[in-house]
Amino acid sequence: MAITAQQVKELREQTGAGMMDCKKALAETNGDFEAATKLLKEKGLAAVAKRAERVTSEGRIFIRQNGSKIAIVELVCETDFVANNEEFIKSGEKILDEVFAKGYTQVEDGLKNILTDFATKTRENMSVSKVQVIDVPAGAAAGIYVHSNFKQAAVTIVKGSEDDKVKEFARDCCMHLVAFTPAYIKQTDVPQSYIDEQKEIFKVQMANDEKMAGKPDAAKEKILEGKIKKHLSEVCFVDQMFVKDDKKTVEAKLAEVGNSVGAKLEFGDIALLQLGK
Repeated sequence: MAITAQQVKELREQTGAGMMDCKKALAETNGDFEAATKLLKEKGLAAVAKRAERVTSEGRIFIRQNGSKIAIVELVCETDFVANNEEFIKSGEKILDEVFAKGYTQVEDGLKNILTDFATKTRENMSVSKVQVIDVPAGAAAGIYVHSNFKQAAVTIVKGSEDDKVKEFARDCCMHLVAFTPAYIKQTDVPQSYIDEQKEIFKVQMANDEKMAGKPDAAKEKILEGKIKKHLSEVCFVDQMFVKDDKKTVEAKLAEVGNSVGAKLEFGDIALLQLGK
């Protein structure tokens, strides 16, 4: 039977498929609209499967707090064009809705399916790469920050007070985490193997430094200890100089904020998120 331009237009508007694909689908199904829609979806799903191995280096991080829970969702795709697409963004928000509604704490099939229709339209590999839920304890303040490129984000929990000053500090800590990307939270988190490796690096550097020649071993050992101490202060969050006050460490700022609100504060869960990591 003859396929009209109006039929092709209606099928395209409903499925988002290309004009020629819609025309072929209608021709193959003798103008049966429902059968053509099903055929396009099946072809689209097959195409999505074929694209599963393509690199997904773009995407977005979504964070939302709902009561005492904070949900984090990461969606990845192939291009920044798709990452900035309104439907892709709406999909991320919808996935957050489902995480809260169904109590998901990890990637589930029901969440993956939300992206399927959009993936078939764009013919691009995309997926829900991460779902994480953080609990906010009673009497604690939560900070959330998503960077303007939506590829870096952070969550910081500060326990001991829900004062607005503490909430502001918690959010500032999130901005600090994104800006300085510390490898560890505190020095007790640093593996001994990492410290040993860094010592060997510093020893080689010192051996190649003419200024070190002739110094006694005891002096070299003190210099090495100083280098390690300085390095750890640079890679550990609580020992870094605070992003909004470079005269105080994060830990000192925590104590200062606590004193200002009359509470003893401590850090709870901390999450630094970088797309694809």
